[in-house]
Amino acid sequence: MSNWLDQKIKPMFKKPDFWSVSKILIFAIFFLFLIYPFGSLFIRSFMDVDGKFTMENFQTFFTYKYYYQTLFRSLNVAVVTTISSVLIGVPLAYITTRYNVWGKRIVNVMIVMSLMSPPFIGAYSWIMLLGRNGVITNFLANIGIHTPSIYGYFGIILVFTLKLYPYVYLYVKGALEGIDSSLEEAAENLGMSKWRRIMTVTFPVILPTIAAGAVMVFMSSLADFGTPMLIGEGYKVLPVLVYEEFMGEMSGNPGLAAALSIIVVACSLTVLLYQKRVVAKKQYSMSTLRPPKVEKLRSVPRVLMTLLTFFVAIVTFLPQIVVVFTSFMKTSGPMFVSGFSLDSYKTIFYKLGRNISNTFIFSSIAIVVIIVIGIIIAYLTTKRRSKSSDLLDILVMFPYVIPGAVLGIGLMLAFKQGPLVLVGTPAIMIIAYVIRKMPYTVRSSSAMLQQVDQSVEEASINLGVSPMRSFFKVTARLMLPGIISGAILSWISTINELSSSIMLYTGKTATISVAIYTEVVRASFGTAAALASILTVATIISFAIFSIISKGKVSVV
Repeated sequence: MSNWLDQKIKPMFKKPDFWSVSKILIFAIFFLFLIYPFGSLFIRSFMDVDGKFTMENFQTFFTYKYYYQTLFRSLNVAVVTTISSVLIGVPLAYITTRYNVWGKRIVNVMIVMSLMSPPFIGAYSWIMLLGRNGVITNFLANIGIHTPSIYGYFGIILVFTLKLYPYVYLYVKGALEGIDSSLEEAAENLGMSKWRRIMTVTFPVILPTIAAGAVMVFMSSLADFGTPMLIGEGYKVLPVLVYEEFMGEMSGNPGLAAALSIIVVACSLTVLLYQKRVVAKKQYSMSTLRPPKVEKLRSVPRVLMTLLTFFVAIVTFLPQIVVVFTSFMKTSGPMFVSGFSLDSYKTIFYKLGRNISNTFIFSSIAIVVIIVIGIIIAYLTTKRRSKSSDLLDILVMFPYVIPGAVLGIGLMLAFKQGPLVLVGTPAIMIIAYVIRKMPYTVRSSSAMLQQVDQSVEEASINLGVSPMRSFFKVTARLMLPGIISGAILSWISTINELSSSIMLYTGKTATISVAIYTEVVRASFGTAAALASILTVATIISFAIFSIISKGKVSVV
């Protein structure tokens, strides 16, 4: 009887190991802070103000031009931004990888740095340059040249393109460096011209990578809130409409805001799934033992190519330069006047010190949580593959396609009342950052973990060390460069986060990005520049640490 129990019953009640318990806890966290909020958002989109089921919110959207026109505007902005980003990013990546232009490393750093900064800082900077009282606008007006307005559709496209084309550039650059040169040499040996070889061999091979970068640009421009809010003026897009409908809760319509949020997410998911389906049919695998050679140009073409790449990189990096420069200028109300001072910095440390401390305290706590949970998820999805770990991988990446404002609305609806009230507390800000920024750390840790030989951990376990101790004592240490690199990327994007913060903040939990937004709206450009400079310097330092630790082995996208 005893043996029968040992063989039949006890295995059914096997003591769960560390990884099983961790997986259950992580699923519980994602259910509570991702599925439940998004489910609340979905349900709210089908409810009227009295809490009764209705289709009126969606009916209103598709009936009134004011609402559905914003969807067409958002799609228009996203499509045009994607096309212009590809037109800049692909040729620039080809030039910097295939020709011996000078200063490639500097160009690369400037482009990556511009990608790391928040889009709304770009919008603010271009207002400083090309706004109604902008530096370039006034200079050109003095010599009789009147520039078109930066506000509206043109300004949104300009800021988004300069901010987001680095996605295409970095993706394509990596793909071009990984092509087997024998493929292109074979085409040329068969008599193909250079142009025909590029169009019939090189371009088809990197097409899936271009598509991946283009989707990143499309989703980012479709979901961004800060740039169209600051520079769009009368050209209203869907994320701005969501914000207005939700934040004007006394006079607005939270149900309609929820319906609009569902439509934004549906658009992003549709494009992402379509891209994955297309790319799955056009995957190429090749040996990278013979990377392509860098072509040596003659002096004149080399100088021209170098000037072209630096021109694009400097224009891309210009917002960061403008922000830091204007932060030291004297101001008189909303106007900058001649002379330099530290008054803007004195003002922000006196009036907005809480915003600054909140940013770094909330982000630090979020990063600790992201690292602890992220490395466990990376291990579960890489070394312990199963259907449940595949589902976990999808849950981790889902916030990547959800606009921050939508996640913020979902968290507000879920935790505004009931047994767990978090709205108005620092906890809800930290939770939003953890859920939204975790993919960076998970992806970076997973990439490093794939290079770790499983036998090292198994040897530790065979020597009598428990699986949990073996993981933290052996495997986690080997993963450390990937963990730190991913955590720094999560940190950079967290301190710059605006979309979810603007939905969740209160007077006591506001952050730097929220303060920049409110200062720009109040036309306090000097203090906005000082605040933005703090973020820029923090981003530069963080990126420098990332580059040193990763040694160029981990991509930022």
